[in-house]
Amino acid sequence: MTRKLTTAQAIILFLKAQFISRDANENAFFGGCFGIFGHGNVAGIGQALQQNPDFPYTLCRNEQAMVHTAAAFAKMSNRLRTLVCTTSIGPGASNMVTGAAAATINRVPVLLLPGDIFARRNVAPVLQQLESPSTQDISVNDCFRPVSRYWDRIQRPEQILTALPEAMRVLISPADTGAVTLALPQDVQAEAYEYPEEFFQRRTWLIPRARPDTTLLKRAIGWIQTARKPLIIAGGGVIYSDATKVLADFAARTGIPVAETHAGKGALNFDHPQSAGAMGVTGTLAANRLAAGADLIIAIGTRLSDFTTASKTAFKNPDVRQININVAEFDAYKHSALPLVGDARTTLEELSEALSYRVPENYASQVAQLHAEWIAEVDRIYNRRHGPPLSQGEVIGALNSALGPRDVIVNAAGSLPGDLHKLWRTRDPKNYHMEYGYSCMGYEIAGGLGVKLAAPDREVYVLVGDGSYLMMAQEIATSLQENVKLNIVLFDNQGFSSIGGLSRACGSGGFGTEYSYAGPEHPKGAPAVDFVANANSLGAHAVRARTYEQLSQAFADMKQQHRTSVVVVETDYSDRVSGYETWWDVPIAEVSEAQSVQQARSKYVEDIKKERYFWPSQG
Repeated sequence: MTRKLTTAQAIILFLKAQFISRDANENAFFGGCFGIFGHGNVAGIGQALQQNPDFPYTLCRNEQAMVHTAAAFAKMSNRLRTLVCTTSIGPGASNMVTGAAAATINRVPVLLLPGDIFARRNVAPVLQQLESPSTQDISVNDCFRPVSRYWDRIQRPEQILTALPEAMRVLISPADTGAVTLALPQDVQAEAYEYPEEFFQRRTWLIPRARPDTTLLKRAIGWIQTARKPLIIAGGGVIYSDATKVLADFAARTGIPVAETHAGKGALNFDHPQSAGAMGVTGTLAANRLAAGADLIIAIGTRLSDFTTASKTAFKNPDVRQININVAEFDAYKHSALPLVGDARTTLEELSEALSYRVPENYASQVAQLHAEWIAEVDRIYNRRHGPPLSQGEVIGALNSALGPRDVIVNAAGSLPGDLHKLWRTRDPKNYHMEYGYSCMGYEIAGGLGVKLAAPDREVYVLVGDGSYLMMAQEIATSLQENVKLNIVLFDNQGFSSIGGLSRACGSGGFGTEYSYAGPEHPKGAPAVDFVANANSLGAHAVRARTYEQLSQAFADMKQQHRTSVVVVETDYSDRVSGYETWWDVPIAEVSEAQSVQQARSKYVEDIKKERYFWPSQG
């Protein structure tokens, strides 16, 4: 049996029939489609979506933003669901490249269906076509190749019979997932073909829980049993594999402290006795001190970025050994570690069953003391009552007090990720949603929309700096269009505070990072942006809070709103949370006339000596 359909119609029918199953829980993999129509997709994919009203379509405001929304939706769903994104050929398509890069770097699945140039070529060059004198087989969609985990151009209708299953294989893979791009020439979208009925039958893709090699598992058990100062580093893989309870039980039973990456924050509740908090450049004093002396690192579900390892300076013990538990072989072998290639939850369960171990008493006492000291330090920062303008830490503290344990905060870029990683007190594995693999300015509001769509029963709080807000605020209008309530906290520090601080540390004095008028003929200060009026103009309820009391009241009022609301709070540009004995490799100019740069370079030359290579461990 066959059915005559256009390529676009067949694609949508196929996507509707794809389901995913893990641990006997089954759900549709695709939650619908976000898009903006142009001449490259309106008559193809657009018509197919109109014909399938049970596959929800949402008109967004910006192509990059909709990919962020899809990625946030997938991340909030533990990568067990995602959204489709479609655009026309040209600027609509190329606008998605940044979002695709963010999804792939963060290893979350999104399916991109950009229109493409005519496959039959006879009308070339079409509007928005990139011409090349060396080939006719190129378009702006080739920009997606390096930022996609799977890429294909559909030149004939029957090619989707093999391309779509391959796309699904990559999208559902815990190890290989990311952006998948299927470039769809606009003439092929509308072309019909006799497709086999079997292609549209419901298919359930099973997500297996891979087990590690038994020989390597036994060796890992031996390493743990002889460790005097072990430290677990929990990454996003702990949360994606639903291993948080297993990890909490494992840490409590063994006494091994747990530090968290950005993606792994929430793997333990902040008040768990073995919680050391954030790890690395944006880490806590507790985690960084434990890392410095650790003789065994157990990294679980992390790709060990330079922020996590403090540019390879965090692990100072010359005899430190490392075990990497990761579903991706590529990550499991990093740092010449003992690789346990497998699902985080399954591997932890097998370790727990076979391991009889408890950390030494003196180390347990050190962990407890550092945990208590860090709790006190966060209390101090939360309760400073600095300003106005308020310190960023105070605002974070006020928000942490106001939110319930299942509420979600969303952030991505600027100085906020560092402060949130250190200071936010998680009480639920999904309480903290941070895009820090790409740290993409503009992710926040679009990402908050995706989080809320994935978890409509939770309150979602978007934390965004003025720089990110000015880049991409327009999805406020999309949230109102879709009746999706967001709570937005806009931190107004009149510039790029994070990079401004880094510039000063590099001896450059914050050059080009503060909002200010150009030229001596203009007044001092920055152009005044009325963020309250701006948010109101987009349809949100917006207020300004200047004092701690006003801010607390604004958070209380937010909960009573039935539509997206914005609280604007001015924060101190120069007030910063400490780095807590850590370092990040940012090369300083080797030659400069500025004494401040020369001094920064001298310090850098000494600091870089602390970086290390990791050689294969013996035994």
